[in-house]
Amino acid sequence: MPINLILRKIQVHYGKAEAVTDVNVEVAEGSVTSIVGANGAGKSTIMRAVSRLLPLTKGEIWFGDQRIDRMEAHKIVQLGIVQVPEGRRLFPQMSVLSNIRIGAYLRKDKAEIKKDMDKIMERFPILDKRRNQRAETLSGGEQQMLAVARALMARPKLLLMDEPSWGLAPLVVDQIADIIADISKEGITVFLVEQNAGLTMKVTQYAYVMEVGKVVLEGGIKEVMADENVRRAFLG
Repeated sequence: MPINLILRKIQVHYGKAEAVTDVNVEVAEGSVTSIVGANGAGKSTIMRAVSRLLPLTKGEIWFGDQRIDRMEAHKIVQLGIVQVPEGRRLFPQMSVLSNIRIGAYLRKDKAEIKKDMDKIMERFPILDKRRNQRAETLSGGEQQMLAVARALMARPKLLLMDEPSWGLAPLVVDQIADIIADISKEGITVFLVEQNAGLTMKVTQYAYVMEVGKVVLEGGIKEVMADENVRRAFLG
């Protein structure tokens, strides 16, 4: 399977503090690949580095045959790398419809945007029903669906998802897992950061385990989850 995203020996600092050290990751095209680990392991730092929201201290990031770690953030979005950030980061005072439209802000193809909007409303009927409500009035699960819908309006080739189960009830987490699986079936590559073991097991093919800024284990999801240390970290 072709490689969609490559991280080569990346190092990231927050000020003088080293957050990520010599991390190598490959995300296969069309796959769901996950990074798992405890809080503070460096998972979200990697997502921000891929989106160019954080600069690398060392290393390289490649998307297909293009090196992207020196690109501006909006140009990375134009390449098709789109992030659903931790905590959703919606515009709370704006309507559901306006939040979704923002996902297409770099696009000029009005007819195609309209088609994608119709498709989004068909995929997420609850958002269609609430299209004129302010985003802040939605439940946690509905807000997460809105964050995904906004990202899909950018027509991603690679979707970065940072803790999509954050703050959600178990039943809603199952719905989010189904949405991720459906997105993957459509050919969109998904790079996932997640602490919920059930969601991770349900959607992931390959996983990297991080501890204190380093990858300590990688492999097929069943192999990784069978590791006693990983199970202890996830399940207590």
